[in-house]
Amino acid sequence: MRATIEDVTAALRMYFDALYHCDVGMLESIFHPAAVYATTDETPFLHRTMAEYFPIVAARQSGASRNEARRDHIEAIDLASETIALARVRCSIGSRDFVDFLTLVHVEGKWQIIAKIFNIVEKQ
Repeated sequence: MRATIEDVTAALRMYFDALYHCDVGMLESIFHPAAVYATTDETPFLHRTMAEYFPIVAARQSGASRNEARRDHIEAIDLASETIALARVRCSIGSRDFVDFLTLVHVEGKWQIIAKIFNIVEKQ
């Protein structure tokens, strides 16, 4: 298997689609079951498992259902090896903007997010 930027980009597009549609099934596909979700923007430090994170997404009203304009893009992708990648992406959910650092691993034939560490960027 040869890791390519295109393969990681396709996984990140699925991530963006899942968030925009609040599609938990798609999130379960793109996130590894043991993935970490964390931010230092909350007090105390916020850390969630996927079992804690998915119901929160399921309870949201999706951007798609509100006809929100999509504001998501990939800023950078670094391939560390054939099976590890790091991506810096930006997206908006409702009235909040986010910078996400996503660590992806290639396991069981597909790219999955194993860590999502994010920062909330206040709109100006």
